Amino acid sequence: MKWLTCIGINLAIGAYYSAALVAPASSPIKSAWLPGKTTHGHYQIELDCDACHDPNSSDDKHSSQNVMQDACLRCHGEQLKGVDTHPAKKFNDPTNAELLATLDAQNCLSCHAEHVPHQTLEMGLTMPSDYCWHCHQDVADSRPSHDGMAFDSCSTAGCHNYHDNSALYEKFLDDHFGEPDFLDAAINPQRDTVSTVSQKGWPKEKLDRGDADFPESVSVSEPTLADWAETSHAAAGVNCTACHLADQEDNSSWSDAVSLETCGTCHDKQAESFLTGKHGMRLAAGLSPMTPSQARLPMHHDAAHRELDCNACHQGHRFDTAFAATEACLGCHADDHSIAHSQSSHADLWRAEVTGEGDAGSGVSCATCHMPRLQGDDGVWVNHDQNANLRPNEKMAREVCMNCHGLEYSLSALADENLIRNGFSGTPTERNKSVEMAHQWFIERAQKRRERP
Repeated sequence: MKWLTCIGINLAIGAYYSAALVAPASSPIKSAWLPGKTTHGHYQIELDCDACHDPNSSDDKHSSQNVMQDACLRCHGEQLKGVDTHPAKKFNDPTNAELLATLDAQNCLSCHAEHVPHQTLEMGLTMPSDYCWHCHQDVADSRPSHDGMAFDSCSTAGCHNYHDNSALYEKFLDDHFGEPDFLDAAINPQRDTVSTVSQKGWPKEKLDRGDADFPESVSVSEPTLADWAETSHAAAGVNCTACHLADQEDNSSWSDAVSLETCGTCHDKQAESFLTGKHGMRLAAGLSPMTPSQARLPMHHDAAHRELDCNACHQGHRFDTAFAATEACLGCHADDHSIAHSQSSHADLWRAEVTGEGDAGSGVSCATCHMPRLQGDDGVWVNHDQNANLRPNEKMAREVCMNCHGLEYSLSALADENLIRNGFSGTPTERNKSVEMAHQWFIERAQKRRERP
């Protein structure tokens, strides 16, 4: 009988495993077959196995051999475009063949692996601590200032980033040498929402509550109409049916809920970037919306089951961007950094701007840093990928901090863990040496040129 029992157990396991392979991405049945904890950048989509693993591969489903190289590039390729200092094509040069024999820099999996929590570092990546040393162990020959530095110190305290070095390359550092800690003109980029929406084809004819064009079969309250009439939508001529009718010729296609896709018809960059951040990446993978209960950071218990979409932060018909910039964030996030924000000097500036006591753009909300305003072809837009400049956080220096602070101060603050934890209440305890070192290197190089016969 024992062998019959074993056969029965094996058949059951086989059936369960087969079901897991064909189960939809949203099915919890897949979670039983995860070979290990995923990183904080991927755990939300860990049930969508096919996003990274080739389902047609004959390799062991639990091995890294069937991870598709292009899977990494599908999600991260656009972020690296134009800023990657170590693109794979760089190593097509035959002179780098010897380096590739030591470290295959053309393959993402050489440095990054999943389901290995014991190898995952603070930045949320699996990355050999000595990966720079393999190719740059002779760096002290050209940079005497680096003599004696530890082999694993390259990426600490805002010195170097393997991929995106846009805020740390030497010429940029030198250009910003000597900047004061606090700039005189400390203003964030300003948006013209009405103008931006109007560029999408709306007439820019201001509408009032009496102009609302909802069908007679739909009941709309006066407070809702009042909220809509005060928005940039109404100011730009965007009426009710523009968002609530799936078919503009058919009133029966009315829907009270407005989808992300509908918002994206006008706010395309915002919608696209939302799907690449943690708030929206589950939707991009065909999974159910993210909820705070699924987060690894501390969250408020009463927010556990909120589904994150556009209306989670931009409440329907008011779309209050001031509310979305801080109050919406703090309604969910309960980590030390978030909680400390309200007591910080940044928050003081934000409250002054909101009340009209401060200049427009002088405040610092949660969104100011984590959803920065960027200059696009059609004006200033808000990047809704709230993780884009977090890891490594030096990326925040150029897009955010330098609107108000000098580069050296910015890098020093971003490297100070205590300062981050208390919401940047205070000044850095240690100063970053990268800017000074780069400036000194240019001075020495210019001196050597002058000394040449």
